Amino acid sequence: MPFGRAASVIARLGNFERVTNPIASRGPAAHPAHVLTEATKGPEARRRTYPADMPRHRTPYCQGVYRFLLTPRWWGINVFVLLAVPFCVFMGSWQLSRFEGRVHDSRVAAEQAASDRHETARPLDGMLPVDRSTAGRRRVTASGTYGKQFLVPGRELDGKHGFYVLSLLRTGSGKALPVVRGWLPGKADAAKAPVPPAGEVTVTGVLEAPETPGDNGVSAQSGLPAGQTPAISSASLVNLVPYKLYDAWITLDKADSGMKAVPATAPANTGLDLKAFQNLGYTGEWFVFAGFVVFMWFRMLRRELEFSRETAPDPVSQGGQERAAV
Repeated sequence: MPFGRAASVIARLGNFERVTNPIASRGPAAHPAHVLTEATKGPEARRRTYPADMPRHRTPYCQGVYRFLLTPRWWGINVFVLLAVPFCVFMGSWQLSRFEGRVHDSRVAAEQAASDRHETARPLDGMLPVDRSTAGRRRVTASGTYGKQFLVPGRELDGKHGFYVLSLLRTGSGKALPVVRGWLPGKADAAKAPVPPAGEVTVTGVLEAPETPGDNGVSAQSGLPAGQTPAISSASLVNLVPYKLYDAWITLDKADSGMKAVPATAPANTGLDLKAFQNLGYTGEWFVFAGFVVFMWFRMLRRELEFSRETAPDPVSQGGQERAAV
């Protein structure tokens, strides 16, 4: 019968397909990689698949790639960074606060100097002891008679070399007040210095703090001739006179005849001097150090990640090797 012959032909073709395509005859599970042909699976067959016998478990990314962060070497690096960055920020902030303090002191000094020009001079005893708020800024007055006179060599004024003329004013308290009566150009010479006025006098000038040899341009020279002193302070003069001295001195508002008045100066380490701008420079350096530490940490981290990825085994090749070994 024709129908019976057709059924027989179809059966034979089915047996031929199973013989010529043993993989298809065993079904999809017989393929080692579970990969189906485009005719049976469609567009999904283009996706990359791994061997069927490869382990399905994957190590979390943070525990695999970043595992080197748990090594002793990186523990030390991380601890150093955690300590170095806050320290640099703290030091930079401290230096910045010092600079801001200098700016504030300079502003206050300028305001006080402007107001002191119209302020009445105050008695000397009411302004002692001298400190940074009064040194070089407050005008005082004192009365007494001049005693011994000294020369202070190595002092500059208006770009010229010269010396101060220093006279000791003996007050009613029994102490002597060093008074800078003026400045003269040239080498220190007692013959050039005018003799101080005789009798009772009242002087008015700006109160100054004692000088320290070697600081703020003060000479530290020793072995000076008699009648000369390198610094204006009670420590420098105590062995040169038989009476007590105030631990301060004044510069006259108006110098005596033939001399030039010495302008008041701010105490050391105050105002916008070179050291103030050094504090500002140190501020920038500390913040740059902090940024450099962070930059180097990220740079080392990136290089370590690249090295870990380059040396990590390929999961496909590793699965093939394990299957070949089996």
